[in-house]
Amino acid sequence: MTWSFRLVRLFGTDVKVHFTFILLLAFLFVSTGRAEGAQAAWWVTGFFLTLFLCVLLHEFGHILMARRFGIRTPDVILLPIGGVARLERIPEEPRQELQIALAGPAVTLAIAALLWGWLKLAGESAELLPSTVFRGGFAADLLRVNVMLFLFNLLPAFPLDGGRVLRSLLATRLSYVRATRIAATGGQILAMVLGVAGLFYNPLWLFIALFVYLGAGQETAQAEARAAGRGIIVDQMMVTKFETLPVHATLREAVDRLLDGEQREFPVVDNSGKVEGILTRDHLIRGLTERGPDSLVADAMARSVPVLQLGLPFDAALERLRTSGLPALPVGGQDQRVVGLLTLDNITDLILVRRAVAR
Repeated sequence: MTWSFRLVRLFGTDVKVHFTFILLLAFLFVSTGRAEGAQAAWWVTGFFLTLFLCVLLHEFGHILMARRFGIRTPDVILLPIGGVARLERIPEEPRQELQIALAGPAVTLAIAALLWGWLKLAGESAELLPSTVFRGGFAADLLRVNVMLFLFNLLPAFPLDGGRVLRSLLATRLSYVRATRIAATGGQILAMVLGVAGLFYNPLWLFIALFVYLGAGQETAQAEARAAGRGIIVDQMMVTKFETLPVHATLREAVDRLLDGEQREFPVVDNSGKVEGILTRDHLIRGLTERGPDSLVADAMARSVPVLQLGLPFDAALERLRTSGLPALPVGGQDQRVVGLLTLDNITDLILVRRAVAR
């Protein structure tokens, strides 16, 4: 996800913070400080950071459970509305997805139980769902918010954990795609209810509704893509008729190649034919603007580009392409020379054809 930066790396997973998280933190500090003073501003900031530590622990519940099944998690991103752990792949065995989905809420429940026990031992109020969530007691407020997050997360709607639980249960009887569509529909209905409620009660709910609605749609699209690509390897997906650019070529030459045909991304190779980078249309336009047409392709291209290997399954190839942030990646043979080009457009065309044939 763009506009995020790495905070720390834990258990092989990058913990990232989205810039909107920092903006929200600054907004809360300034607005609370103006309304209630510096002490209240620091209280709110500390509470907000502690709450998101709880959210991070929740996400690592998913991450560590996924690792038990051999599924890596490259990163987890903290957003103003919570955390998003990006699993390397979604397990297609319903039992595994069920355990991964429940691991996060289990951590949240454990945190709530510890806070409840602490408050009871201290002789303080430990109400779970009072009419007013925030009453000024740090631990008591944190307990109530964790209980609310636990209950909200278990709603049977994507992209919430409850939606994944629902899909895993439905997938024992239905196809994976059909189960995903049902859970995603629940998510979009929930989003519409939240959106309408947000118009009358809390504008923040509108933002949450948008996140839920888009997340539900994205889950459906990804499930359909995986189903359409099942059994396909990168050899069957890649473009085999393409042009490369030598690393010493100028941007003027790259413009000629761009205008001569329909290719928009060009692998950049050295004298032996090995990949040095890739020049996309965006890189080309930016290079022309900043350096001029006589500058070298090597100065404008994307470097450290992953080279996909022949035989790579569809899911792995698609994930690497998405992770790279590029519209295309080169495919290399055993000698690391480019033998193909995997593009998002080609994958989309392949999926559309497979769906049409299936129907």
